[in-house]
Amino acid sequence: MKFPFDLCLLAFAGAFVGSLISLPLWRRWCLRTGHVDDPGHRKIQTAPVPLAGGLAVLTGLLLPLAGGSALLFSRAGSGLQPLQYGLEHRGGQMLALAVGAAAIFTLGWLDDHRELKPLPKFLGQLLVALLVASASKRATLFVPSLLFSYIITILWILTLINAFNFMDNMNGLCTGLGAIAALQFAVFSGLHGQYLITLVALVTAGALLGFLPHNFPGARAFLGDAGSHLVGYLMAVLALLPHFYTRQNPRPWAVLSPLAILAVPLADLVWVALWRWRNGKPFYLGDTNHLSHRLVRLGLSRSRAVLVIWLIAAALGSLAFF
Repeated sequence: MKFPFDLCLLAFAGAFVGSLISLPLWRRWCLRTGHVDDPGHRKIQTAPVPLAGGLAVLTGLLLPLAGGSALLFSRAGSGLQPLQYGLEHRGGQMLALAVGAAAIFTLGWLDDHRELKPLPKFLGQLLVALLVASASKRATLFVPSLLFSYIITILWILTLINAFNFMDNMNGLCTGLGAIAALQFAVFSGLHGQYLITLVALVTAGALLGFLPHNFPGARAFLGDAGSHLVGYLMAVLALLPHFYTRQNPRPWAVLSPLAILAVPLADLVWVALWRWRNGKPFYLGDTNHLSHRLVRLGLSRSRAVLVIWLIAAALGSLAFF
């Protein structure tokens, strides 16, 4: 089957442009409605910064999806033939994943507005993870147990949501890591003929890269919890969707590819969680002991620390292709 290069390029460009040009509009709306991140504890900004990033990324995701849906119901949809197999067999999954994305974004939005307490926030994340595990492809790790597949899938989604939420601690860091991982998932899926997943990954990467110029090196807007929750959710889903082990690609170790692609946020989460546990601090209480903060204390500027972490993530993610 021929790779739908034109369609993928169009979807990527649509997501990029949608996110890029919608950010100023959402930024003005956030300033007008007071949806901002105010200066305060552990924050370096001296003025309120609009929490418009999540809205821009979501816009970048929705525009190509809306355009693709319109093509499907028109005669022009004949150009989507390379994706028909995936759409026919995984359309229900995609709908459930879209509902999950909306739900996790809403949860993050509520957290931005009301600063949800840890328990309600965790329960919301758990409900979204349960929805995805019930309606979508689950991880099995070759263990023939339905209960195990549910547990490991839910834990995976919860871990990634919180890992990327933790990584949203410097300008561009969370956004860039998400874009790098999405591009690597797109390449992996494309190489193995899983074109629907390639399309989803490219739309995700395009939406994140469209927001990045507004967030790095200077930040005219932040992702907010709505955005970081959405990024973590999307990365968890992109890791679950591909078929890493198939008859055509019978390599059991390939199922560990997502661990390489997402090594940096996962390692940072584990390190920070262990540090807080050893020092008797709550897991959810923020601090400045993340990898980015430690690089700054070693003498790097914030922008260079972010660039170094991006490079490390790209290098480790490349291991997935070997």
